[in-house]
Amino acid sequence: MKKASSLSELGFDADGGASGFFRPVADGASTPTSQRRRLTKISVIGAGNVGMAIAQTILTRDLADEIALVDALPDKLRGEMLDLQHAAAFLPRVRLVSDTDLSVTRGSDLAIVTAGARQIPGETRLNLLQRNVALFRKIVPPLAEHSPEALLLIVSNPVDVLTYVAWKLSGFPASRVIGSGTNLDSSRFRFLLAEHLQVNAQDVQAYMVGEHGDSSVAIWSSMSVAGMPVLKSLRESHQSFDEEALEGIRRAVVDSAYEVISLKGYTSWAIGYSVASLAASLLRDQHRIHPVSVLAAGFHGISDGHQVFLSLPARLGRAGVLGVAEMELTEEEARRLRRSAKTLWENCQLLGL
Repeated sequence: MKKASSLSELGFDADGGASGFFRPVADGASTPTSQRRRLTKISVIGAGNVGMAIAQTILTRDLADEIALVDALPDKLRGEMLDLQHAAAFLPRVRLVSDTDLSVTRGSDLAIVTAGARQIPGETRLNLLQRNVALFRKIVPPLAEHSPEALLLIVSNPVDVLTYVAWKLSGFPASRVIGSGTNLDSSRFRFLLAEHLQVNAQDVQAYMVGEHGDSSVAIWSSMSVAGMPVLKSLRESHQSFDEEALEGIRRAVVDSAYEVISLKGYTSWAIGYSVASLAASLLRDQHRIHPVSVLAAGFHGISDGHQVFLSLPARLGRAGVLGVAEMELTEEEARRLRRSAKTLWENCQLLGL
């Protein structure tokens, strides 16, 4: 038997619920529509561990007036929604809705896609990609139809290729289709450096760019703390800080997600905070710089004809990607970035989009 989540589902009049407690002010005039604050709606597609960590973090940070949850499993979806609704007394007032039908996302300002097919043991990367493309064909066009002015934020992996897929399927301009990319990788990078330098990670400026994956590129040349270049100082104080050591640190950043997965079975909280930070920068028009997956054709020697999405430091605001930083890279960093782009573009071409 389905349990009720509101008094209206138990037969009470939803429209007249407040009439016994409140009465209009003396002149009885309502607030003109033009003076009402526009409400913000965020939709999260995929109510798994990652999707719910994102929804919970967005909820506690008070980033939306309405959150819509979508998942293919109706019982789990309703359970997740109820679990959050029952915390209403401890949270900002937010309307929570859920459905297996994407129409519930109608009028979204930001649609976050976390849904994706899981790799089957022995399955090739290409076959997994093709299954995810088939899933995105069911998700992205209806999302775009129900919310034609929305920003699309892709979190599903492989995020760079699927951001390209979402861009192609949505018909949206590239500025409104963004992948979570290396925003979290960069946070992990900053955390490791901050621990070593004994400073707050927020005071470390360091980026991972390129693919969110094995070919990601650590930008050592521009790393700084309090505006001071760090690499030269590290090399002067640590004789072991050679190219091999730098690659070891980059590898540790790439492998850190695998370590979390091996220990608890999945990642959730860090990506939840990462995506919530992107949502805040976008919807609050903060113009903050984030390393996210954007259309990178023409940057750093990447061919204009290669419509590849990969992570570069981008300025984010209410209109989406407002611009991409023209980083000064060493020759080796630029070469690695182009190699990362080549690998991603080869994968994109296999999809036939």
